[in-house]
Amino acid sequence: MIEIKNITKQFGDFTAVNDLSFTIKPGEVVGFLGPNGAGKSTTMKMLTGFLDATSGAIWVNGFDIKQSPIDVKKLIGYLPEGAPAYGDMTPAQFLNFIADIRGLTGRKKQARLARVIKSVELQSVLDKPIDNLSKGFKRRVGLAQAILHDPKVLILDEPTDGLDPNQKHQVRELIQKMAKDKIVIVSTHILEEVTAVCNRAVIIANGQKIFDGTPNELQNKSSFHNAVTIETSSSNIDKDQFKSLNDIAAVEVSGNMVTIKPQNGQNIFNQVYKFIQNENIEIDAIYSEKGRLDDIFRELTSNSEIVK
Repeated sequence: MIEIKNITKQFGDFTAVNDLSFTIKPGEVVGFLGPNGAGKSTTMKMLTGFLDATSGAIWVNGFDIKQSPIDVKKLIGYLPEGAPAYGDMTPAQFLNFIADIRGLTGRKKQARLARVIKSVELQSVLDKPIDNLSKGFKRRVGLAQAILHDPKVLILDEPTDGLDPNQKHQVRELIQKMAKDKIVIVSTHILEEVTAVCNRAVIIANGQKIFDGTPNELQNKSSFHNAVTIETSSSNIDKDQFKSLNDIAAVEVSGNMVTIKPQNGQNIFNQVYKFIQNENIEIDAIYSEKGRLDDIFRELTSNSEIVK
């Protein structure tokens, strides 16, 4: 378990993290979100022991990070932003170096190296200097070093940055497999990653927590939750005609798409569909939306209302 209690981090007069608290249990994959400058990276650096909190406390698996920093660091695998590595080393040399630092020896070391190299597909670049690798391969080298010692806690800062769609899918599957008996914290600006791999989302802004819940609960906060979108090639459609329906908050038109937003997230699909049939409106497609994460993210982080 990770317990973060009332942590604050100040740099001079600037408060980067302000009285932040939350608990994470094994099996949880937490999407850690926030706009630039929200305090995400500072929080993760405090959690890994790279930075000391100005006040507050952090416990990892029962260890106080201030009193037992080495014990905590043994439990953590960390992929920082940018995936820094020794550029003149090859991935094979670098991972051997990391394995030695982590105390892996003998058959266990070789088995872990082979398994991790295969899981992130580094076989084709093992003997090439890291400086000569593409951004995607550098990211995979960084991920490999983070999981090499099979940590109980995995902290990933933008884990799919620079990867192509196939590689992103592979990394997301890897995270889901590892999450069964681990704590995984994923800091990302790619909102689709939250619904793809996370079972919990924590959003911070101005160093404070403004949301903590499931991805579904986050989507439900969107004004587009249960909205009905119609795609049509007809030029005769009039958005005002939908305003006569019950429980409608707004009707928006974008190109050939009309979106009817409900009041209070009510389910209006059947009502809209029957209306279209009765009015003989020609449509190409109709579907109900779960909610738009970018919409609610902007709304929450702009208002910065604190959610206890």
